[in-house]
Amino acid sequence: MSYVLRRLLMFPLVMLGVSIFVFVAIRLVPGDAITAMLGTESGLLTPAQRESLAAYFGLDQNWVVQYWRWLVGLLHGDLGVSVTYGQPVSQIILDRFPLTLELALLSMVIALLIGLPAGVFAATRVERPSDLIVRVFTMIGQSTPNFVLALLAIFVLSVGFGVLPTMGRFVPLTEDPLGNLAQLILPALALGTAFAAAVTRISRAAMLDILSEDYVRTARSKGFSQGYVIWRHALPNALIPVVTLSGVEFGYLLGGAVIVEQIFALPGLGRVVLDAILQRDYALVQGVVLFIAFNFLLVNLLVDLAYAALDPRIRYGAS
Repeated sequence: MSYVLRRLLMFPLVMLGVSIFVFVAIRLVPGDAITAMLGTESGLLTPAQRESLAAYFGLDQNWVVQYWRWLVGLLHGDLGVSVTYGQPVSQIILDRFPLTLELALLSMVIALLIGLPAGVFAATRVERPSDLIVRVFTMIGQSTPNFVLALLAIFVLSVGFGVLPTMGRFVPLTEDPLGNLAQLILPALALGTAFAAAVTRISRAAMLDILSEDYVRTARSKGFSQGYVIWRHALPNALIPVVTLSGVEFGYLLGGAVIVEQIFALPGLGRVVLDAILQRDYALVQGVVLFIAFNFLLVNLLVDLAYAALDPRIRYGAS
């Protein structure tokens, strides 16, 4: 059995475990679901009306029955209906995921464009003042929460200079590409800059190990230029830890950067699931978390396959 097939067969088991966990976890959140949905108007309900609402949403059954009904619907492709939005959960995910995917991709591009060159630069100038400066900025970047960077970006670029918009009605990429980029560049910078610090640190450490290998010294002895040795021979072999880190971070970003999306009022998955938890929208929370878990599994599989492409010595056999 091939490695990919074995991994794909593990997907249903992992998803089943995630479904049980999220089903129980959301119901352990203190508070009454009907009260959370209706707010202050819930106090006007009579006991009969409350019982009718509980029966309508299936909350009058025990957890085992509720989970079984949800699981049967899930197997038929039905994630349920959101009581907050009054729409199928699958439709809400399809509507909100493109924004989160675009934000994740833009953040990853920013992080790699900053982190990889900075890590290589620091590794080739180890223990020099330039290396120290890069390491100091790396420590600052990793120790600063991304929501602080988001607020600073809003204050400096939007409030201070008026260069970019802070928030407002989100413009889809298909309607206005430039307007869409203007709205996403600040949150992408906030997320990408923080991740760039981690990429810089990992790539610097990996490059230091690779540059001491015999084949690198052999390439230098053959008269190849410093840039050719670094970018052609050393860097491809130093990318595996960077790919690992990028895969984990990208899976996290696909789950929705909750705080950053909230700060910039972006209607992405992170903000949706946060509102759903506050509203005790069980179906929406369960559906979004399952979708996020599937993304994590898929990204991790692609990362494992990327290892073999980067390093031919890595092979996934049948044993």
